[in-house]
Amino acid sequence: MLGKFFKKPGPEMSDRIPPGQYETKGFPVLTYGNTPDIKIENWQFRVWGLAKPAALTFSDFMAMPQNNFTADFHCVTRWSKLDVQWTGVKVLDFMKYIEVDPNAAHIMEHCYGGYTTNISMEDFLREENFFAHTLFGEPLPPDHGGPLRLVVPHLYAWKSAKWLNGLEFLDSEELGFWERNGYHRRGEPWAEERYSGSFNF
Repeated sequence: MLGKFFKKPGPEMSDRIPPGQYETKGFPVLTYGNTPDIKIENWQFRVWGLAKPAALTFSDFMAMPQNNFTADFHCVTRWSKLDVQWTGVKVLDFMKYIEVDPNAAHIMEHCYGGYTTNISMEDFLREENFFAHTLFGEPLPPDHGGPLRLVVPHLYAWKSAKWLNGLEFLDSEELGFWERNGYHRRGEPWAEERYSGSFNF
């Protein structure tokens, strides 16, 4: 099984694949709960908390500057997929369309299906982060988080929330679903920040 779907990286890949990870030939799908059925025409993205309340449509996102991205993708379950090709909107471009209180220091990502995950403003506001709606030239499939997901390449992939439908800006850290259930608060792959050490299942 390991040889068929996953490959142990050689030393020449030490700058691309974090410790404890295996390179995957495919693109595994891991999901907690059912994949939501979201129609583009009904999709809505909300901003609230320490930000001026706003509601954006999918068309609003498509009217923002669009960019192509190539980024490595690291899952906490120990697989990494290299050179994933996406199209979407840079986080830094998105921020020009909303008004956020300067006291906001953390964000809760909210998703269709009720999933949440937290991220600091410092980790969120990076040049390489983006909202993705296209994967390898095709509309982002529901199993991979379509119609829109956040992609945060420098953290484990559970921080790149699927089926994203809102950002809640906060003045202090609150933990999301997996973080409340034993996953690390931040999730940095090169430091192997996988788990907090206490599970609450």
